[in-house]
Amino acid sequence: MAKPRTQARRYAVLALYQWHLMGETPVQIAQQFYDDPQWIAALEEELRDAPADHSECSNDKGGSAHPEYAVQLFDSLLRGVPEQIEAIDNALQPALDRSLKSIDPVERVILSIGVYELLFSPELPAAVVINEAVDLAKLFGAEQGHRYINGVLDRVARQMRKA
Repeated sequence: MAKPRTQARRYAVLALYQWHLMGETPVQIAQQFYDDPQWIAALEEELRDAPADHSECSNDKGGSAHPEYAVQLFDSLLRGVPEQIEAIDNALQPALDRSLKSIDPVERVILSIGVYELLFSPELPAAVVINEAVDLAKLFGAEQGHRYINGVLDRVARQMRKA
């Protein structure tokens, strides 16, 4: 079973994809998720047998996986990425081999989540952020999209360490 942060990122990809394509506000999208009782039930079931190891996040001291933790991160990503999209794009652009507009929308969302976490969650090791993004790309992206995601986020992380 997936860890809470992993589950939150998966749902954030879906929600931010909706934001990216449809232009709905993060508040509207979040409300759609929160109003769906099946979403919380599914989240609880997915996390029920999750490992208690939350070592990737220093804010979580262990214990069982709680859906509230995943919902909190989901909400943080859903609101934070749109609020910080300019900073995300500024960090992302130098690492790209093409324009932002030419990137597949799913991969664009995954890159945005990864860069957001690199920028605003310094407690997370870059390798964890990159690996999670690669896993998201394997799940949601194009066939070889995970390789592109890996390379771009690695370049962003190296640039950030130089700064």
